[in-house]
Amino acid sequence: MSDVHTKEIRSYNMSRIRSKNTKPEVLIRKYLHGKGFRFRINVKNLPGKPDIVLSKYKTVIFINGCFWHGHENCKYFVIPKTRTEWWLEKINRNKENDQKALTALTLKGWRIINVWECELKNAQVFSERAEKLLEEIRTDF
Repeated sequence: MSDVHTKEIRSYNMSRIRSKNTKPEVLIRKYLHGKGFRFRINVKNLPGKPDIVLSKYKTVIFINGCFWHGHENCKYFVIPKTRTEWWLEKINRNKENDQKALTALTLKGWRIINVWECELKNAQVFSERAEKLLEEIRTDF
């Protein structure tokens, strides 16, 4: 099956996808800030440029898009029907880079929390994930 958009429209759509300040990131940041947490965002001198860095807790939070980071067994991770091989290479490269960053951060003594986009899609699931996130941050501190 071919793409439903022209090459130009598809290119435009893909160019609008942001790597920073995505809706899931902003949602989590607002929640944490409302709970009294103070943090830095997109810290460039840490491996993987974590989305949220809680220095006080020596914890980093990555908020991953299910498609871009290949979330296994997730309904939002669907491999495109066009240029499948190219997309699989790209997603697998993203997963490799993620793993390298997680390993480097762990070796530096940082605790890592991964939040997936699908965990923030509806209010009930978000509420459960947000409470779990607070527990993960405060654990061992």
